[in-house]
Amino acid sequence: MRNDPLRWTGIGCALLAAVLTALVVAGWRPLLAYDERVARDLHAHAVAHPAVTQVMRVLSDWVWDPWTMRALAAVACVLLWWRGDRGRAVLVAVATLAASVVQQVLKALVGRERPVWSDPVDSAHYAAYPSGHAMTATVVCGLLLWLLPRPVPARAPAAWAVAVVSVLGVGFTRMYLGVHWPSDVLAGWLLGVALVALAVSVPVRARGCDPAER
Repeated sequence: MRNDPLRWTGIGCALLAAVLTALVVAGWRPLLAYDERVARDLHAHAVAHPAVTQVMRVLSDWVWDPWTMRALAAVACVLLWWRGDRGRAVLVAVATLAASVVQQVLKALVGRERPVWSDPVDSAHYAAYPSGHAMTATVVCGLLLWLLPRPVPARAPAAWAVAVVSVLGVGFTRMYLGVHWPSDVLAGWLLGVALVALAVSVPVRARGCDPAER
C-alpha cells in the first residue's frame, strides 16, 4: 500500500509521455513552433559563445553521457551484489536496461529528425525523440537516490542536489548544443520518472529489510 503513490506517479508520467508522443507524431503546430523557437534561440547563443559551448560539450559528452550514467548504475549493481543485496542489484540492472530499450524503440517508432543547422556546434546519432541523455540520467540518478540508506543520512541533501542538477543540466545541454528539441528532453524526463517510480514500487527485500519499510 505504501508504494501506491509511486505507482500512480509512474502511471501519470507515462500517460503524460504518451500524450506528448502523440502530439509530436501528429505534428501539433503549437508544440513544434515552441520547439523551433527555443532551439533557434539556444543555438544562436551557442554559436556566439564558443567557450560556453565547449563546457556544455564536456558536460554532455563526458560527465552526463549515457554511458557514464550506465557505468554508475553498473558500479551500484556490483556493490549491491557483493553486499548480498541481490534483489535490488537485479532491479537496478533491469531498470537501466529497460530505459535503453524503451528509448531506442521509441526513437525507431517516432523517427523524429534532429534540428538541422548550417553552423552546427555538435552532432548526434539516431532519431531525436526521446532524449536518451535525459532519460538515462533521470533513471540512473533516481535509482541511486532510492538506494540511499534509511534513515536518510546527513549527506542526502547533497546527493539530491547533484542528482537534480545532473538531470536538469543534461537536458539543457542537449538543447543548447542543438541536437534535441525541448519536447525530446521533456519526454526523456517523463519516461525516466515513470520508469523509476514503477521500478522502485516493486516489492524488493533489501538485505535484512522489510520491503514495506523502503
